[in-house]
Order: sequence, then structure tokens, then C-alpha cells
Amino acid sequence: MQIKEGIGWKAAYDPEKGVYGAEIMDQGSWDLYEISGAVFNRLNKNLSSREAEELILTGRHLYRHVNDRCGPSYTVVLDDDYALYCPWMAGSKPAGKVWDEALTDAAVELFESEKENREQRRKKREKRQKQQP
Repeated sequence: MQIKEGIGWKAAYDPEKGVYGAEIMDQGSWDLYEISGAVFNRLNKNLSSREAEELILTGRHLYRHVNDRCGPSYTVVLDDDYALYCPWMAGSKPAGKVWDEALTDAAVELFESEKENREQRRKKREKRQKQQP
């Protein structure tokens, strides 16, 4: 496992699984992303937090937790496999109120910023619908 860290971010590469993941931490929130090898290779401690964040934001959004004093904390799990990409999250449970599947599906369909999750969420929704009596 290769780990890189800087101010407000953390990234990992798991050579056994061939996956890259990253975390952006900000005051009141943190987000997890699947990133590419090219992004991982460009991340280093010499980047400003803004430069690192811009690189990480090019990845696929996996998870978001918000606790910003504007209301109760909440979590949006966009991909249940977030810990595969961000192994430091393995074994942790989402904190605060977790958006249900229907709300998460609707947000992914509505927001252009979540378009990379549409195919994965649609397959998951179709599987859930087939399992319902």
C-alpha cells in the first residue's frame, strides 16, 4: 500500500487491487474519491491544498460526510465500496444521518457533478428492484 498525504488530503494506491483513492478534508466535511494513477502520481507534499484538491476532484465521488453546524450531520454513500479505494475507512460506519438509497439515486441523477456514479447507481437500483417481492 502506498500512501501520500498533504494538508487537507490523503491518497492511497493498493497495488494488489490496482485501485487508487483519495480523501479531501475541509472544515465541516470530508469526501472520498476514486482517482486515476495519473492523479495519484501528481500528488505530492509540495502542492498547495487547493492544487491537490483540484486534482482529486477530477475523480469519481464515492462518499461525503458533512458536519458544518448548519444542521445535523449527514452522510451520502455514493458507492458502497468506498473502503476498497480508501482503505483507512475499512470497518468504519457512516456517521450521522445517512441518506437513503432513493435520495442518493435522485441526487446522482440530478447533479451533473455526480454523473460518474450514474451507471453504478442504476445497476444497484435495478438489482434492488429485482429483489423486492
